Amino acid sequence: MDHSFAVHVPDAVLEPDPLDPGQIVSGSPEVTGKVVWESADGKQIRGIWQITPGVVTDTEADELFVVLSGSATIEFEDGPTLTVGPGDMAVLRQGDRTTWTVHETLRKVYSINL
Repeated sequence: MDHSFAVHVPDAVLEPDPLDPGQIVSGSPEVTGKVVWESADGKQIRGIWQITPGVVTDTEADELFVVLSGSATIEFEDGPTLTVGPGDMAVLRQGDRTTWTVHETLRKVYSINL
């Protein structure tokens, strides 16, 4: 990217990003997303991510995100349980093993460092 930009996140069109079936604990959650910026070396990614209700497991990246809509409970294998909703910012540590219980379709903006 060689210029600054703005994205209206609530209306952004997202692309299907299918979950690995092994991650789904219950329900039939569907994930969509869009990378809006990536560094030349691929080590920094900024984007939008959405998941519909259900329960899924994940191994996290080094990520900061802000929830725009929806809600979820994020349980950490070796740590706290977070409840997130509109306006909440969360920081995830690389390698954290989590279980996400998505109560209503959640849309977030994120910044990941690889």
